[in-house]
Amino acid sequence: MNQDQPTQAPVILGIDDLRPLPRATRIARTSSEGVRLLAEHRDSFIDELWLDHDLGGDDNILPVVTVLEEAAFNARPFRIGTVFVHSANPTGAATVVRALTRWEYRVRRATA
Repeated sequence: MNQDQPTQAPVILGIDDLRPLPRATRIARTSSEGVRLLAEHRDSFIDELWLDHDLGGDDNILPVVTVLEEAAFNARPFRIGTVFVHSANPTGAATVVRALTRWEYRVRRATA
């Protein structure tokens, strides 16, 4: 007898101050919310993580990037299928891509 196993929905997290990100299962609008969102998913697999560089005012994604870098530095990187950087800020996006690629996260630049 063959029983179908329930399929778990993908975990797609987004950190962006403005975009709706319709595929995301959870969205954080600030870097501090983003850090909390990552903490909530620390021990689970994240299928996709969508990052915007500029998060309004003086806020940006770098505190979130720091959390990801520190985890990798401590030999316990977050388990993420792909990180998509979708910022309209080309310099900021390049910084995020470079930083996370250095720590062997799978990173792709997406159109904002």
